[in-house]
Amino acid sequence: MKDFIFLPASNIRDSHVRLPGSKSISNRTLLLAALSDNECVLHDVLDSDDTQRMLEALAQLGVVIETIDANSHRVHGSKQRFPNKDAQLFLGNAGTAFRPLTAALALMQGHYELSGVPRMHERPIGDLVDALRLSGADITYLQNEAYPPLKIHPWRDNEQRTIPVKGNVSSQFLTALLMSLPLTGQAYTIEVVGELISKPYIDITLKLMAQFGIVIEHEQHQVFHLPANALYHAPESLHVEGDASSASYFLAAGLLTGKKITVEGINEKSIQGDVAFVDALVQIGAHVSYGDNSITVWRDKKQAIQAFDFDANHIPDAAMTLAIVAVATGQECHIRNIESWRVKETDRLSAMTAELRKLGVHVVEGQDYISIHAQAPLKPNVRIDTYDDHRMAMCFSLIALLGTPIIINEPECVNKTFPTYFEAFAKLCV
Repeated sequence: MKDFIFLPASNIRDSHVRLPGSKSISNRTLLLAALSDNECVLHDVLDSDDTQRMLEALAQLGVVIETIDANSHRVHGSKQRFPNKDAQLFLGNAGTAFRPLTAALALMQGHYELSGVPRMHERPIGDLVDALRLSGADITYLQNEAYPPLKIHPWRDNEQRTIPVKGNVSSQFLTALLMSLPLTGQAYTIEVVGELISKPYIDITLKLMAQFGIVIEHEQHQVFHLPANALYHAPESLHVEGDASSASYFLAAGLLTGKKITVEGINEKSIQGDVAFVDALVQIGAHVSYGDNSITVWRDKKQAIQAFDFDANHIPDAAMTLAIVAVATGQECHIRNIESWRVKETDRLSAMTAELRKLGVHVVEGQDYISIHAQAPLKPNVRIDTYDDHRMAMCFSLIALLGTPIIINEPECVNKTFPTYFEAFAKLCV
């Protein structure tokens, strides 16, 4: 385990980067395939900590999964009922595994315990549990009210068919309900209470569910109608898109340096909402071109990067990269409507604020926004703490492209989504 990695002030060349598979799509498809009534071969699945937690959990639940290679798996569906009715699952800090598995297991006839690392036990889950209980789920908090770890008991239908769920904390709660309620065989209406954040992530869920045979109608992302007697049936094979959130670091590198950086594995028609990060870059000075399976970003070096004021609610993960882009403008920039940063792998608003200030950047942190103004040269050789958060490590690597050497503590936290990130970053450099 490396305690830190030193990144010298770096120049980069025109480059192509092959993206790892999307974490969000990988874990959703693994679960949907496991619940299907047939076999499915999944290709380009992300090989990371989060997906390993999902694969381990499914194996403990009795799902037969043949690993073809590190990124391909043949999943033998369990016909919507996991064979093992009693299991204790450790899910690390994988929210994309913890929330959907909580919902799926809560609607089955088994006894399960779900736990994770200490940070997962600080990430709220009460809104999801409240919604599941309305459907008849029997869930007990084992430590603190509204937080993991959880004990799940057999589901009993209470015949309530309209389920409200709050939408302002995490879109993963709604995703979990959408994916799991069909397991009951009943028709449901899900009503979102308040603003639904991260709508593009819900679109990912809906599009993937349709590929697995269940089509959900909705009214402007506020009311969702789930059909009765719906069954998951997997495609014979499915290729996972490259991770659009991980693409943001390399696309931003094209803007910051003026070099043409091409990411391969996504395109303009990606089902991932974070592809909209490209639109944000264009607004502040980037040029972009699209290929069949790629996106290329660069900047005319004669053109300055523009200051910006963005509502980034729809791209919360990629928006972290904008915080580093803000530093490069040398002007005051604002990223708004990002309160969901506070319930991620760490409190990202506070973490981003603390680490930018180490560099000498003026930062104002609000409950749901951050304002950034780099008014002087950045301090060199600063040690950046990563808070066991992969996106903190990857974001701050871009500081090296601003002519400032930097030290990233605990760099192996990138294993959560992009284990080879620093190797890929090094290949850009001349």
